[in-house]
Amino acid sequence: MSLRFPRIFDGNARCRLMFPVNVCLGMQTETHRLTCRSCPPDLSCRAESRHLYGFPVRIDFTTKRFLDFALGFARNDSKNMNERYIKWYTPWLSREFEMLAFGNGGGLPLILFPTSFGSYYQNKDFGLTGSVSGYVDAGKVTVYCPDAIDLESFYNKSIHPADRMRAHNAYENVIVRDVFDLARRECHGHRVAVCGASLGAYHAANIAFRHPDTVSHLISLSGSFDISSFFDGYHDDNIYFNSPYEYLPNITDPWKYNHMGIIIGTGEWDNTRHESHRLSEILNSKGIKHWLDDGKWRGHEWSYWRDMLPHYLSILV
Repeated sequence: MSLRFPRIFDGNARCRLMFPVNVCLGMQTETHRLTCRSCPPDLSCRAESRHLYGFPVRIDFTTKRFLDFALGFARNDSKNMNERYIKWYTPWLSREFEMLAFGNGGGLPLILFPTSFGSYYQNKDFGLTGSVSGYVDAGKVTVYCPDAIDLESFYNKSIHPADRMRAHNAYENVIVRDVFDLARRECHGHRVAVCGASLGAYHAANIAFRHPDTVSHLISLSGSFDISSFFDGYHDDNIYFNSPYEYLPNITDPWKYNHMGIIIGTGEWDNTRHESHRLSEILNSKGIKHWLDDGKWRGHEWSYWRDMLPHYLSILV
């Protein structure tokens, strides 16, 4: 059986427990490694990975469990969601910027950021937008999936760390000035909801905390909020004011977040669980209301995020 996975990774691994297979599917982590998510969490196989962007991957399935697991990545439930491709020239980056939108421009505008190395189509490819298709088709939510420039900012080792953060600030301007404005105009609202998984949750949280007047809700899925490793020991004010772990403990006006619905989702198998708890502790110390949802049987992976996001939206809308 041959399936096309547009943006996944080939680990050339064999699962020791469940089935013989020469491709191990999993989610990308900061160390460019894979985890075979079909194995039990305590016995998962790991393998060095290489990127296979845009190439077909052939997999010989020997169990239905692995087939169901793999199809979670290939499925696309967004065919009835009025998908729109949007591209425009933005002066903040001095180039064109791309985004997917799902919905008719009504209900709650939800800005959905990609994970590390992801692009505007990632959340669609991995079924996260499809997981909320019911809310979109009902006109309760319009989802906007902007591109990311992490490879040009945080992961760009060819430029000085200060320039990496300047590039990130330019990206933030695109989101706040361009994407937010479009979403608010289409949905006829004053504020937007922001959401992301892993590093995408950092983008969502940092923008929400820096621009609370523009954000109504923050949803974090297995968030990775510590950006210190991106700057090779360098530090300046710009980095400080983009590091939630640094600037939030020192805020003197926590009341400006009172209107915001904040959900921090994590789980016992989430390898960034400690980061969600650390953020929650800071918010508690400042009296900022939020919900830390630390669930069982939940990890740092798309299949869990596809369950978490529609659950959280059911509470919000």
